[in-house]
Amino acid sequence: MAVTAAPTEPGQEAHANHSVGSELRALRKARGLTIAELALALGRSVGWLSQVERGVNEPAIRDLRRAAEFFGLPMGFFFHNDDAPSQELGIVVRAATRRPLGNNEEGLVEELLSPDLTGGYEVVRSVFAPGAELAERVTRRTEEFGYIIAGTFDMEISGTWFCLEPGDSFRFKEEPYRWRNAGEVEAVVIWIISPPIY
Repeated sequence: MAVTAAPTEPGQEAHANHSVGSELRALRKARGLTIAELALALGRSVGWLSQVERGVNEPAIRDLRRAAEFFGLPMGFFFHNDDAPSQELGIVVRAATRRPLGNNEEGLVEELLSPDLTGGYEVVRSVFAPGAELAERVTRRTEEFGYIIAGTFDMEISGTWFCLEPGDSFRFKEEPYRWRNAGEVEAVVIWIISPPIY
C-alpha cells in the first residue's frame, strides 16, 4: 500500500519527531534498557529505533501503542504538549504546537485537538492517506462521532459500508467498525470519542 504523510506546519514535523523520539529514549534509559531490549519489545529493529530516538524517523501509532503498553503508560502520554503557556494549559491548543502522531508507513496521522484527556471525551484530527485502511473490524467500549473535512472516507459500521464525503458525519456506540480511504487524496476526519481512549 503506497501512502503519504499528512502535511504539517513548517518545522512542526521535525519538532514532533524529535519530541517523541526523545521521550522514548528517556523512558528507555530511565528503565535501564538497552536500545536492543526496547527494539525487541516493540518488534522493531535496533536501526529503526535508533532513527526514531534521533528524530530521523517517526513511529507509527501502533508502535506508540506497543511502547505505551510496555512502559505501562496511557497512549495519551505521547500527545502531551508542555510548550503551552501556563494560562493555556488544559484550555487552549494552538495549531502550531499540536503534536502529530503516526507516519506514512501506517497511513494515519493523528493530532489531539482537545487540551488533554481528563474530560469525558477526546477530539482527534485524523488524516488518512490514500490507500490506508483498518483491515480488521474493531469494537471499542466507546461512543464515537466523526465529521468528514476533506476527501472521501469509507466506514463499515456493524457490517454496513458507508461512503462519506466532506460535510457528512457518522456516529456509533460499541459497534464493530473498520475504515478505508479508497480515494486518491487524503481524507481528513474530526473524530470525537467518549470516553477518551488515548
